[in-house]
Amino acid sequence: MSNRLEDLPVVVIGAGPVGLAAAAHLNERGLPFVVLEAGDGPAAAIRRWAHVRLFSPWRYNIDAAARKLLADAGWVEPDAERLPTGGQLAEDYLQPLADLPALKPHVRYGSRVVAVTRLGLDRLRTAGRESAPFLVRLADGGDLLARAVIDASGTWSTPNVLGASGIPAHGETAAAAYIEHALPDVLGVDRDRFAGKRTLVVGAGHSAANTLLVLAELAEQVPGTGVTWAIRAATPARTYGGETADALPARGAIGTRLREHVDAGRIQLITGFSAETLKVLPEGAVEVSNGERVVVVDRIVSATGFRPDHGFVSELRLDLDPILGSTRALAPLIDPNEHSCGTVPPHGVDELAHPEAGFYAIGVKSYGRAPTFLLATGYEQARSVVAALAGDWDAARDVQLDLPETGVCNSNPVVGEETVDAAGGGCCGAPAVDTAPAGRGLATGISGGLLSSPLTLISASAPASGEQSGSCCS
Repeated sequence: MSNRLEDLPVVVIGAGPVGLAAAAHLNERGLPFVVLEAGDGPAAAIRRWAHVRLFSPWRYNIDAAARKLLADAGWVEPDAERLPTGGQLAEDYLQPLADLPALKPHVRYGSRVVAVTRLGLDRLRTAGRESAPFLVRLADGGDLLARAVIDASGTWSTPNVLGASGIPAHGETAAAAYIEHALPDVLGVDRDRFAGKRTLVVGAGHSAANTLLVLAELAEQVPGTGVTWAIRAATPARTYGGETADALPARGAIGTRLREHVDAGRIQLITGFSAETLKVLPEGAVEVSNGERVVVVDRIVSATGFRPDHGFVSELRLDLDPILGSTRALAPLIDPNEHSCGTVPPHGVDELAHPEAGFYAIGVKSYGRAPTFLLATGYEQARSVVAALAGDWDAARDVQLDLPETGVCNSNPVVGEETVDAAGGGCCGAPAVDTAPAGRGLATGISGGLLSSPLTLISASAPASGEQSGSCCS
C-alpha cells in the first residue's frame, strides 16, 4: 500500500486561480496531479462577476509558476499596470493557463466532488491511516485514489444567509425570489431588475460597497431608483477603510466614493440594523424588519459573506477553529477582529495542516468565514503546500508575503472600461493608478464578504464553484 500511495496523483479540487496555481507548482515539481472542476471550464465562479474590476494591477494577479509556464509557451502577459476585470482575469490568464499542454490533460471539468475519505477507513479508524490512499468520490459515481488532496474549491457556492443570527431570517426562504447574492451585474445583464426599483443592500464588506456604487450610478441614470444600505455596526467606518491613505489607490477610492454618496443622500444608510423578518407584500414588494424599524423595497442584495462547506470531507480528521472554520493554527493570524487583509502574517503548510496527513484546504476556503483573504495569499499557500508534498520542507517553510496594510479588501465596480479613480472621481472616473510597493505575494482582492474580494471559483467539490478570486475582506 505504501508503494502504491507514492504512485498516485495529487488531487486538486477546483480550477480557479489558486487551484490552477497549485497545478502549475505540481507540474514544476514533477508530481502527478489531477484537477477536478465542477464547472464546464476554468474560473467558472469568477466569470459570475466578470463585470467587476480588481483593485490591484496584473502584476499582482499572476502566480509565479503559472507565469513561467505561460511565458515558455509564448504567452503575452497583459500590461502589468492595468487593472483587469474578473472576465479579463478568466479569459486572458486562467483560460490560457488551463489550456497549456502541461495542465490541460490533467484537468477534468464537470467533475463535482461529493466526498473525500481514506480508502477502507472511516474517521474512527487509526491503524494504517497514513499509508491508505485518499478516496475521492464524484457526483457521477466515479472514484479516484490520491496520495494527497488539495481543496481549492472556494466558498462561492455557500453564501451566508441574510439573517443576522447565522440562520435564515423569518420569511427569508419564502422571499428568495427577491434576494440577490454577491455582485449582481447592476449596470449590465441585471439592469432591468434594479432600474427604477428600490433596492436594499445588506452587508459591510466590499461586495456590498461595489454593489452600492453601481446602484448609485444607476440611480443617476434612471429616475425612481432608490438605494438603501443596512449594516449591523453603529458606523460605516470599517467599510470606508483607508480611503486616500490606502497603499492601493483603487481600493481606497471605493470607500471614498461610497462615503460621498452617503453624505450626499444618494445612498440612505441605516446603522444598527439586522434583518429579522421578511414579508412579501401583495403588491410584490418586500418588507424587511428588525423588530423596531421596517424597510420596504423591491429587491434585496445580500452581501453578507460566505462560509466554507466541510461536509464533503467530514470523514477526514480536521482540526477546525470553532469560530472561523479555518485550521486552528491559522485562525489567530487571520481573525478579522484583529487583522485586515494587509496585516495577515505570512503562513504556509504548517498553518494549513490538519491531523489528516496529506489533506490541505487552500485559497479562500482556508480562511473559513474570515473575510481577509487575498489572491496572492492563496498563491503563496499553493507554493508552500506543493513544496511540502515534494519533500522540500526548507522551501515549504520559507513563506513570504508583502501586503499593503491599509483598507478592506475587494474589487472595484467597472463602467465600460473605466474604474473608480484614486482621487475620488466617480465610478466613471479615470483608471486608478496603483502606487503600492512591489513585493512578493502582494494580493488582489476580489469580493468576500466575496472574497470580500471576490475571488470566485467554481469548484468541483460538493459546493461546486471555483474559488473566489480575489476574495478578501468582507
